Amino acid sequence: MQRKCWKQPNRCNAAKPKVTAIEQHTTIAQAIRAALLTADPTAKVFATRRLVRGWRSGLLRATFDVAMPDQPAWPDRPELLPPGKMPKRGKGGSERKRIALWHSLAHIEFVAIDLALDMAGRFGEAMGAEFVSDFLSVAADEAMHFALLARKLESLGSFYGALPAHAGLWEAAEETAHDVSARLAIVPMVLEARGLDVTPATLERVRAQGDENGAKILSRILDDEIRHVAFGAKYFVKICENRAIQPEKAWKSAVQEHFRGGLKPPFNDSARLAAGLPRSFYT
Repeated sequence: MQRKCWKQPNRCNAAKPKVTAIEQHTTIAQAIRAALLTADPTAKVFATRRLVRGWRSGLLRATFDVAMPDQPAWPDRPELLPPGKMPKRGKGGSERKRIALWHSLAHIEFVAIDLALDMAGRFGEAMGAEFVSDFLSVAADEAMHFALLARKLESLGSFYGALPAHAGLWEAAEETAHDVSARLAIVPMVLEARGLDVTPATLERVRAQGDENGAKILSRILDDEIRHVAFGAKYFVKICENRAIQPEKAWKSAVQEHFRGGLKPPFNDSARLAAGLPRSFYT
């Protein structure tokens, strides 16, 4: 039985992209599922870009007729390790440590593509077209971030997959697959908000090493992540208002139930506030 279909926001004068393999998927759910099940990093980036263009230009019907996979497809490398078994990166300026830093960031952004796609595909039917558009724009940003970081690794003589990577990043998606408010509370409002806290110091360290190219990449990521956190906060607060519950209290309850790591200062109060997360949420 065909599931619910609703109209996308009007996109006046949107130019249709050149016909590509995306047309074999006629619905947004089919295209998102296909991208999630694309293992090769470069292919996943291009699949994400194509489906976002297809959605924006009206090539993909706003129909949710297939389920999202429990776990995305990933490449054979990098080797994924439990957090406790990850090698220590350190803060020095050696080439090896710099490569480890950029590799870690690339892995975060690679998994973030899947997190954003899954958000749109898993919860889009219930949340509506604006929600889908917002989180597909997040997916497009994450794909761009990953591409920049993969190129950065190549400029250092390395590549994504050369080092082990953190195995736990998808756990938040598994933990919150049943509840959109829990997913919003943990992924944008905890994990991405943590990026707002730690990225400025990393950016300054990279700039102090004379790496202006790296600093520009991190500055772009930081600006985009503020918008990503803001999407999470917007929809979380809207859900709370619809349920007549207090957002800060509901968020703290969700974090306590679904996030194992705990919130650790220091917090980037100004960036969090710009993203719709005042201190009343996390203090």
